[in-house]
Amino acid sequence: MARKLHVDRQVFPIAGRFSIARGSRTEAVVVTVTLTQDGAAGRGECVPYARYGETVDGVIATIEGIRGVLESGLDRQALQEALPPGAARNAVDCALWDFEAKRTGVPAYVAAGLDRVRPATTAYTISLDTPDAMAAAAAKAADRPILKIKLGAPDGDLERIAAVRAAAPDATLIADANEGWTNERLETHLAACAEAGFALVEQPLPAGRDGALREISRPVAICADESVHGRDTLDHLVGLYDAVNVKLDKTGGLTEALALVSAAQARGFAIMIGCMLGTSLGMAPAMLLAGRARFVDLDGPLLLARDREDGLVYEGSLVQPPSPALWG
Repeated sequence: MARKLHVDRQVFPIAGRFSIARGSRTEAVVVTVTLTQDGAAGRGECVPYARYGETVDGVIATIEGIRGVLESGLDRQALQEALPPGAARNAVDCALWDFEAKRTGVPAYVAAGLDRVRPATTAYTISLDTPDAMAAAAAKAADRPILKIKLGAPDGDLERIAAVRAAAPDATLIADANEGWTNERLETHLAACAEAGFALVEQPLPAGRDGALREISRPVAICADESVHGRDTLDHLVGLYDAVNVKLDKTGGLTEALALVSAAQARGFAIMIGCMLGTSLGMAPAMLLAGRARFVDLDGPLLLARDREDGLVYEGSLVQPPSPALWG
């Protein structure tokens, strides 16, 4: 029987509201790819992201555009040329990893050259809100070892930084400005993060307009997110950033993400493994990278009102490796 492709749009409600500098939402919309043949089924998930010009309909159309070659046996290596980096390629690439594992019985981590997949401690995200509301959310989550704090509003970030630290005095804190700071505020805000003991600041300036990072002292480590996608984006980040946030929806799948991590480490970057707001199916392939990361941010399912069946097991902030029923 020939390989068959199934593409689905699925919606998962968020527990409450998720807010960053670019806006708020109450649901996560994902695209799921399933490849079936001879009783084996492999799945992958992606989250189309408007920041990168993606829509759900556009991603589905892109995947449908390679239906013929995919059902005829397109493999992961050929996929890297058939589709550009981004959400569409991520869903297909991860489905192919899972499909290969299901057909051969060889786990994806073995195929990736790993000894095993270990549990990882994930950051837990505090959405952008008023300083008081963020302090209350941080206090509620203060027993979690790592909190990721969304910042980047036009004003009030200095108050948010101080309020969250006071509410969670023992947590490791990561600030994520989502490109929301300006050159004029940069040094003041970085100094505030350093004074509050933040371990990392993600993407303080807009991608492509982050040259000021080369010209200032950095009292806290700075991580590229929107500025880094695949390996071809790394060289111009040297001297600007201390770390890179690797997300499969940006790299276009696990295949490129594995290569990106190696290339980034060779250039001296620390690694953060991140995610878009999706289900356990979207997090599972990224767990293969967690062992090489300084920080892991795979809390998407913790922010949802419901996850998929056979989802990842979270014990507080400790996330266990995916079961074969979920992926890989």
